[in-house]
Amino acid sequence: MKTSAQGFTGLHMLVATSTFFAVVIAVNVTMAFYASSSWSGLVVENTYVASQEFNRKAAAMKAMAASGVAGDLSIRGHQIRYDIHDKSGAPAAVDDVVLNFKRPVGDHEDFHLTLRKTAEGRFEADHNLAEGDWIVEAISRNDGLVVMHEAKRIDTKELDR
Repeated sequence: MKTSAQGFTGLHMLVATSTFFAVVIAVNVTMAFYASSSWSGLVVENTYVASQEFNRKAAAMKAMAASGVAGDLSIRGHQIRYDIHDKSGAPAAVDDVVLNFKRPVGDHEDFHLTLRKTAEGRFEADHNLAEGDWIVEAISRNDGLVVMHEAKRIDTKELDR
């Protein structure tokens, strides 16, 4: 009776190498799929135009910061409230407030709300906000001119619901 102990053969090497590269390729394809489907990659429409506007926007933001006007966003259940005040704490003179809700990744759930003025410096809206992280951009205007433009990142798990 003849027994054969071949050990590690060329066929074993071929299977091991093929399996290794199959795993590497499968991981790369999976990562590429998730990367392309989860983020649009779009930050600005035209980078050249955005770079030309940077100094103008930076000067406007410095002027807003120096004015002392600040806003406070509060969300309780479906009630969204934005209070805006000057440096002394008195309500700021603002005609309208728009809130843009954006997801940090992807844009399929983004929306904007025009808040109704309920008192001087107080604006409210009713809207159910999906759970998770949001970037809330607040734009406050008086006579068509931007008084305050700010963005805050919020997590709905940290809000009083």
